[in-house]
Amino acid sequence: MPQDTIVARLFARANKTPNKPAYYVRKDGAWRASDWATYAGGVRRVGRALMTLGFEAGQRACILGFNRPEWVLLDVGAMAAGGVPAGIYTTSSAHEVQYIAHHTEAAVILVEDHSQWAKVKEVRDDLPHLKWVVLMDGAAAVDDDMVLTWDEFLAKADETPDADFQGRIDALSLDDLATLIYTSGTTGPPKGVMLSHRNLSWTATVAMGLVDYVEGDRSVSYLPLSHIAEQMFTIHAPITAGGRVYYAESIDKLRDNLVEVQPQVVFGVPRIWEKFYTGVKGKLLDAPELRQKIANWAMDVGRAKSALTNAGRKPGPLLDLQYRIADRLVYSKLKPALGLGEAKVCVSGAAPIASEVLQFFSGLDVNILEVYGQSEDTGPTTFNQPGRTRFGTVGPAVPGVEVKIAEDGEILVKGPNVFMGYYKDEAATAETLSDGYLHSGDLGAFEDEFLRITGRKKDIIITAGGKNITPKNIELGIKQQVDLVGEAVVIGDRRKYLSCVISLDPEVAADWAKEHGVDPDSLSSDQRVRALIQAGIDTVNADLAQVETIKRFAVLPRPLSIEDGELTPTLKVKRAKVSEHFAELIDGIYAG
Repeated sequence: MPQDTIVARLFARANKTPNKPAYYVRKDGAWRASDWATYAGGVRRVGRALMTLGFEAGQRACILGFNRPEWVLLDVGAMAAGGVPAGIYTTSSAHEVQYIAHHTEAAVILVEDHSQWAKVKEVRDDLPHLKWVVLMDGAAAVDDDMVLTWDEFLAKADETPDADFQGRIDALSLDDLATLIYTSGTTGPPKGVMLSHRNLSWTATVAMGLVDYVEGDRSVSYLPLSHIAEQMFTIHAPITAGGRVYYAESIDKLRDNLVEVQPQVVFGVPRIWEKFYTGVKGKLLDAPELRQKIANWAMDVGRAKSALTNAGRKPGPLLDLQYRIADRLVYSKLKPALGLGEAKVCVSGAAPIASEVLQFFSGLDVNILEVYGQSEDTGPTTFNQPGRTRFGTVGPAVPGVEVKIAEDGEILVKGPNVFMGYYKDEAATAETLSDGYLHSGDLGAFEDEFLRITGRKKDIIITAGGKNITPKNIELGIKQQVDLVGEAVVIGDRRKYLSCVISLDPEVAADWAKEHGVDPDSLSSDQRVRALIQAGIDTVNADLAQVETIKRFAVLPRPLSIEDGELTPTLKVKRAKVSEHFAELIDGIYAG
């Protein structure tokens, strides 16, 4: 009998509810559903096709493309065939694609289209293990013996008996390697995080309970599937609970897709919630005075109710009446316009989010729950849960997971979600897994049972005076004070004092430039922009010790970007790259 893997759960789900919708794709102006029988059948064909191509148990397959059913079918199909999938971010360069594909020794790579195939083609001579490239559905055929269209690939399934494929499923063990998640590489080359079938299935079960995820719940898949959090919300939890996944058309159409789908479960990185925050805040400020007063009253009511419900308490009769009025006047109109009209749980993760953003949304009857974790523990370590939330913290430990703080402040984690180690890297594994605990690299402290993140060990700045400073909260504070700021990066390692380089938010900056009649290209030197940023920094400095204050700053001539290597695909800042790319500007700060 197959063990309780995600693969086994998929086929059990297909047997239980074969005709219920599993996922949707938008085509010809409408959302087209595929049921669980089709989903499981697709995984079966993919697994058999891989076996026909010579894919062995334990072999690796890479996936390079935006979120689509084919991505997931190959991922689960490879696991079902006893293999190990590994996603590659779509923003990766040809060199980065080569690194992961070669490191995994991938025999097969699934690519979305010809632009992604071009990256593989460019480095194919440096991929000695690669035998086949498969194009996702809809991509035109390529005149190359290595490349198969999606239909040609699926046709290969007919050459492998179903019994042979079933044998691979039956042979899966919960302790086998199931998937590789490559880290975003903020401090060096990406590392392959090895997650077992037990890691995936255990975490999926726990995640369902944390967010009250039940059969039929809708979610929109749009964040990179190479990231474990999106895999959990797109693949593992929906298979486990019977959720319905809607594949976003693109990041540009995400807002429209959210409004159409009105998902019940919404996961976003802080940048997504910050964009919503900036947009709604701007519209409220532009509204007529009476409408502003009504909105402000409703937001006071929302925050009051949220404060109670977050503590597990119910509002009294008066507040409940005010809430129902505010819902009729404000929430019921605003939330559907954001695509959050039926959202029962909204989650923020992958990077820190400012408390002000969470407080703002709570005033709109949208409670965003912050989760903390990493690929190395299959996503969640701690989680703010409905009725058990404290803004400014990342919540209590996930049930079944032990979290403690080491003497130096590092967060240590132990539980069934902790990874097997780093692929082909025993030294890094030994450094990270010690005495049965995952050494997270993050610094934190508990407030009662709630964990607060205070920084990251590798981000600690040691000034020329020998003072140790964690920059995270300083940077968040600046972003929180000034809407124009896209990213703030504190500088000061081995320097006499702290400074900061600022990148402007492209959308907010464009609106500001238009409103003030300024050339957008001159904003980095505009004195009014500098005055706004200085005022925000002064406000942040007022709450800091003298050694922690920002003495000087510079505005970067362009936004930080994934393409230029300063941001990871999950929008985390690569400090070393920022310091390298803007070294002359930074030196100028300290030369003045």
